[in-house]
Amino acid sequence: MSAPLRIGNCSGFYGDRITAMREMLEGGELDVLTGDYLAELTMLILGKDTMKDPSLGYARTFVRQVEDTLGLALEKGVRIVSNAGGLNPAGLAAKLREVSTGLGLDVAIAHVEGDDLRPRAGEYGLDGALTANAYLGGFGIAAALDGGAQVVVTGRVTDASVVVGPAAHHFGWGYDDYDQLAGAVVAGHVIECGTQACGGNFSGFRTLAREGHFNTPIGFPIAEISADGSVVITKHAGTGGAVTVDTVTAQLVYEIQSTRYLGPDVTTLLDTIRLSQQAPDRVALTGIRGEAPSATLKVCVNELGGWRNSVEFVLTGLETEAKADWVREQMNAALAADPPSTVHWSGAPRPHQDADTEEAASVLLRCTVKDSRPGPVGKPFSSAAVELALASYPGFTMTAPPSPATPFGLYRPAYVPRNAVEHTVVHADGRREVIAEPTVFSEGGAEAADPIGLRPSPFPAPHDALTRRMPLGTFVHARSGDKGGDANLGLWVSADGEISDELYLARVNWLAKLITPDRIRELVPEAVGLDVDVYLLPNLGGVNVVIRGLLGDGVASSVRFDPQAKALGEWVRARMVNVDERLLA
Repeated sequence: MSAPLRIGNCSGFYGDRITAMREMLEGGELDVLTGDYLAELTMLILGKDTMKDPSLGYARTFVRQVEDTLGLALEKGVRIVSNAGGLNPAGLAAKLREVSTGLGLDVAIAHVEGDDLRPRAGEYGLDGALTANAYLGGFGIAAALDGGAQVVVTGRVTDASVVVGPAAHHFGWGYDDYDQLAGAVVAGHVIECGTQACGGNFSGFRTLAREGHFNTPIGFPIAEISADGSVVITKHAGTGGAVTVDTVTAQLVYEIQSTRYLGPDVTTLLDTIRLSQQAPDRVALTGIRGEAPSATLKVCVNELGGWRNSVEFVLTGLETEAKADWVREQMNAALAADPPSTVHWSGAPRPHQDADTEEAASVLLRCTVKDSRPGPVGKPFSSAAVELALASYPGFTMTAPPSPATPFGLYRPAYVPRNAVEHTVVHADGRREVIAEPTVFSEGGAEAADPIGLRPSPFPAPHDALTRRMPLGTFVHARSGDKGGDANLGLWVSADGEISDELYLARVNWLAKLITPDRIRELVPEAVGLDVDVYLLPNLGGVNVVIRGLLGDGVASSVRFDPQAKALGEWVRARMVNVDERLLA
């Protein structure tokens, strides 16, 4: 059997640690180094870049990283694969060739294109879109590597595709090697967000800190992929953080939907994954199964939604509710002549009583306005707030001066048939190769609602005995995030630590019984009136919750306090629930 393919990650988003590419190349042995730079919001940011300069549209920090490390990567025989091309992979490839020439290096650089649907927008109801990019799979990357590329940059491929492509190339997998492809998708999903797989943003951070895992900066993850699709997640020795069953689970439940993870190359069955701690900082993922991919491709669509502005008022001491009522009345009156189409006020909770600091005695009241025109949310709005400085509630102050109106985007998913795209590799020698599409597909498309894995009701579980009112996070971890306008919330029982199998399974069963759509609406009152789906993941010790529409039209448009739902999981962990005392042993 051939040795596993070692694929590292050096970026989880556009703006991640700039030194990570060098750290990963110097820290140990790798075959491939990947970086994920794209998110729904990033595509909007890159779209705005191209409005200013059509030659841009790619992640410029990636160019700096490659310029710093390209010689080292060639010396070590490490291939670099990244989706940093964004809206302009051809432009990024050309820029990297300039960098290579400037360094005196001869590097084979290829790029993958075909995801940009704006030239065919009218055919698919995408007129007016600032960006419209189909999520491509990994076989274009595989073809580029087959052609001898040492660096491959892409546009909007799925986050996992930068791992699937190198694995398919290395092992010679075909379109129907579903289990192996699914294993690579899982590997890619785990490492795509960088240090999150090694303890970053992890609700069990205090345990890792006590064990000394944060004495150095958290390291980036590595996936060791075998020919059968089994995976080991690890990291370079001597780096900070830790790779445990719980840190890997945290990433597995991040920003998924149902138990069937749909993709352009394969449908991955998340409820088949089995995790085990193989050794310190080595977690094995086995048993991964896959099925045929969907017949349609998902499209990330960003449109310019209009203009927005906001201001935060500080309310201090007594009678904060009356102060909030008064300033709302004053602002609404001042804006009445040409009111913005949307005026949203946050709540203003009561401050601590008899607070021993002024900050603790204060609360924030935020007003956010939006309109299709910049005028109503620009000078009239900022002036209305500033002119109240000596004419409103006692103690009037703001956290910052009002700013000019700024444009915001609207995100929406769309779905197109596969023949809408021409998945194309432009090889280092300029030769163009169109990638064939799969011919066998699963039932339904990428847009189809998926009932598989939904929590049954009623759920078969024993009745609670004596209970104690405690935070849900007493032994439950969480990881949350955004999927367009939906919020994703993964909850699972801690697997790290010394508890019996019997107690662990009892806790898992209790969690599956507890978390219903109605319970989520109790824990997250904002979700009242919204559709909530709960999917069971017993193999991961938890559930995945999708709150439909909680984030409105996506992060760039949302007026929510936490527009990407990144802290939603920590809020839910802090909510009080009745815990069966038998689970507290």
